[in-house]
Amino acid sequence: MRREKYQHFFICICEKAAAAASLLTDAMNENPTGPDKGTPDGAGHRDRLRQKFLNGGLAAFLDYEIVELLLTLGTPRRDCKTPARRALREFKTFGGVLEACPEDLQRIPGIGSRNVFGLKLVHEVSRRFLKDKMMSRPVCHSSREVYDYLCHALRDLKKERFKVIFLDPKNQVVEEKTLFEGTVDSSAVYPREVIKDALRYEASALIFAHNHPSGDPEPSFCDREVTRDLVFAARVVQIKVLDHIIIGNNRYFSFADQGLIDDYDLMFNGFPR
Repeated sequence: MRREKYQHFFICICEKAAAAASLLTDAMNENPTGPDKGTPDGAGHRDRLRQKFLNGGLAAFLDYEIVELLLTLGTPRRDCKTPARRALREFKTFGGVLEACPEDLQRIPGIGSRNVFGLKLVHEVSRRFLKDKMMSRPVCHSSREVYDYLCHALRDLKKERFKVIFLDPKNQVVEEKTLFEGTVDSSAVYPREVIKDALRYEASALIFAHNHPSGDPEPSFCDREVTRDLVFAARVVQIKVLDHIIIGNNRYFSFADQGLIDDYDLMFNGFPR
């Protein structure tokens, strides 16, 4: 399961985030040094939830329990089970909860700005962790590696987002950047903007990726046209396009794996396909 794949870094992230969030929450309390008001409802449940996480990570957690655990980072003295269940019903998936905007999250009864802080803190730290990990080693051994990296950032978005990974001659990541948001078509994705950034980063190769909010990663006619145009534009300046990956719901489509990148290279060289 995807959740188990990220467990190894999510444990560290949550432990550090929990400590930071608890300190900030204590500082924000109106009377942090006031008299003891007794054990709040659900305190025992939250302690068991946290201990369950520390003992075994996320493998035994249901999605709503992960959301509940994150909500407690912002309000550690209040029961968060009910708002966690409501959030999951509203946003459908765990990833949908993380990607939801703060305004939409706070429409859920029981979720306030401090809860949103806990959710967004862990989400952004995990994104930063994945990006730093990607930047530290070659990534284009396979389309699967690129998918494993980008699915966290793209899978549950409600709009299409077009990303470019810029690589050096050793296929080491130089930079990863979101260039366009909205419908990916020839009127929205400008090859000259992609090439301008590729030259600025002195990239030798490029990997493109975007998401399909429908969950179906099958490329549209426009996806194929845009990819062909990008391959042609890159070839003009002697930059290699390695792949274009479309991310759907726990699955992906790779233009390279399907032989389409090679087809476009042949077309550029004057060989019809």
